[in-house]
Amino acid sequence: AIMATMAYPKWRNYGFFDKELVKNPEDDQVLDVLKGINITVSSSGRGHMVFGDADGFVHFLHRDLHVSKFMAYQCRVSHLAQLKQHNVLISVGDDDESGPIVKVWNCDKWDRSGNPHCIRLLPLSPGTRTVQPVSVIAVHEADHTTQLAVGYCNGTVAVIKDIIKERMFRTNQQHALHQDRDPITGLAFAPGKIGPILYVATSNAVFSYQLGPNVHRESLGQLGCEVGCATVSDQSQDFQFVVGRKEAVYFYQREDKGPCFVFEGEKTLIHWFRSFLVVVFRDTRAVKSTTGGKSVCNVNIYDIQNKYIASASPFPDVRAVLAEWGALYVVSGSDHKLYRLEEKSTASKLDILFRKNQYEMAINLARNQRCDMDGLVDIFRQYGDHLYSKGDYDGAIKQYVRTIGRLEPSYVIRRFLDAQRIHNLTTYLEELHAKNLANTDHTTLLLNCYTKLKAVHKLKQFIQTDRELNFDVETAIKVCRQASYFDHALHLAKKYKQHEWFLKIQIEDRRVYMEALDYIGRLDFLDAEFNLKKYGKDLVNEKPDATTELLKLLCTGKWPRGGLPGEEMRAQPEEFVHIFVQRKEQLLHFLEHMVQYQPNSSKLVYNTLLELYLHHDKDETTVEQQQREDKALDLLRSPDADFDIDHALVLAQMHNFRAGVLHLYERARLYSASCSSLVSVTISLCCQVSPDLAVSHGAQ
Repeated sequence: AIMATMAYPKWRNYGFFDKELVKNPEDDQVLDVLKGINITVSSSGRGHMVFGDADGFVHFLHRDLHVSKFMAYQCRVSHLAQLKQHNVLISVGDDDESGPIVKVWNCDKWDRSGNPHCIRLLPLSPGTRTVQPVSVIAVHEADHTTQLAVGYCNGTVAVIKDIIKERMFRTNQQHALHQDRDPITGLAFAPGKIGPILYVATSNAVFSYQLGPNVHRESLGQLGCEVGCATVSDQSQDFQFVVGRKEAVYFYQREDKGPCFVFEGEKTLIHWFRSFLVVVFRDTRAVKSTTGGKSVCNVNIYDIQNKYIASASPFPDVRAVLAEWGALYVVSGSDHKLYRLEEKSTASKLDILFRKNQYEMAINLARNQRCDMDGLVDIFRQYGDHLYSKGDYDGAIKQYVRTIGRLEPSYVIRRFLDAQRIHNLTTYLEELHAKNLANTDHTTLLLNCYTKLKAVHKLKQFIQTDRELNFDVETAIKVCRQASYFDHALHLAKKYKQHEWFLKIQIEDRRVYMEALDYIGRLDFLDAEFNLKKYGKDLVNEKPDATTELLKLLCTGKWPRGGLPGEEMRAQPEEFVHIFVQRKEQLLHFLEHMVQYQPNSSKLVYNTLLELYLHHDKDETTVEQQQREDKALDLLRSPDADFDIDHALVLAQMHNFRAGVLHLYERARLYSASCSSLVSVTISLCCQVSPDLAVSHGAQ
């Protein structure tokens, strides 16, 4: 596998940690409780820091900054490990020249002399007759067992199981896991799928061991490290093994190499704190320029995931780096001053990034810190404003899109209403609709954008989508119609059953009347009735015969669609009489059809039909007039005809329809009026034959 290399110089330092010299709270003077201790090793956890010295003492620095101690060995303390899940301290040291000894201390139990209870004592020997010094240790805590790994200078790694179980005997229970010709310089446990993984670093190589019933070993590379320059990451970096060398920092996974970061410089210590990699560099340039020849170290804190330097601070002669009480502590100098490196609050970090216009970094930071959505949206808005001010409108709209659902859309829309930025506005409005957060104004604006851009493909894609409807249909139809995109408007109207809009476009805009009539013919009864009432006049004028035929079906209960099974629905013919104002011939046929199939038609139907019969056109022949009068007389004589006699009489008299007048007088039993009418008719006939005879009859 090829190890990915990432260069260091591109990473920026944001100063996300505050450096502070720890002082005694009682007198506000520099804390000096560690002064005079010849520190050889350190650890932390369970609310205190632990230091071992060259005289065999173990020192506890408590949260109140007071120190307590006890003698653990007769000689020197070489290694310490404070467990996290149990209040247990594991130490390695020397009581005599017989070799190193592991002691396990229960810090919950203390005797009268101020010493914790030693629950286990185990001499260490890697299976050789000569005493082998211990170089490194590592502890793995689990619910069922706690394991201790011990690395020796002769290249051996031994594992001791159940290390915290109370057994006061000195038998050697070590299991030799690894043999190498080079000294062991780094050990670290990491969680695995079937059991813990033990990483092993020598001065020239790196290995991994999958522990369990069947131990599996992998050789990961021929690059080792010095003691103190190996650690394991946290979950954010998948618990990778981290090794620091002069030229770079290398990451390893169980079976392969990980990334490599070029952090150049002599490294004395590698530590992992939260999601940060802490590297202590020896500043060789500062040594030469510092009076007295005291060494100076730089403590750099890296965010590996987001690739920036969170802090970089110089310290004199770093002796230990410990994490406790929510901060990082550095023991520095010959007098062992204690420095606190405390991570700034999220708000302070964001403020720093905003001042530097580092908005992408601010977004990543906010997400890693699990800021709420309102906080993220505010960053997106500020980032968008920044890009907008620089003229990067494409970048700005991308950020504004991320604010949809939280930021008022008008804030963004107003900025991009300029015609030159209509593409950006279109992008924003499309996302607004995709998230179902658009109102009718937004739909109108988006469709107007499409029409101005002549983006017919996008317009078609928008309105013909098979996805869930995310816009106001009526608004879309209106805009498409106004822009003369009639096909698109018709598609919407037909798909979403906006019958009125469909017919309005077909009749008023496209003037395709037969297509409109065909569409009406496929509607349900109520929709057809409504639209024929609304558009019937135009349709009758343009397509009189076809419209009349539709009306016949509608008013005789023969409409093919609508209504409940067995229910006959019919419209009232008198409600359509007005639409025939310019088409009297079709009205005549319509009403004749109605009285034929529906003899119980209303008075208005019969009255109108009678009036049509009696109406004489100028170009009408005498024969045609006589035929109409015959039909009128038949209508008057029909027993089913429900006309208004008074109205019919007025019509007959108005049109000089004498036969009709006589019939109506008789039907109304107005016999005197009938006689007068007959006399009038007789005189009229005499006048036509002989004027003198007419005068004689008149005198009588």
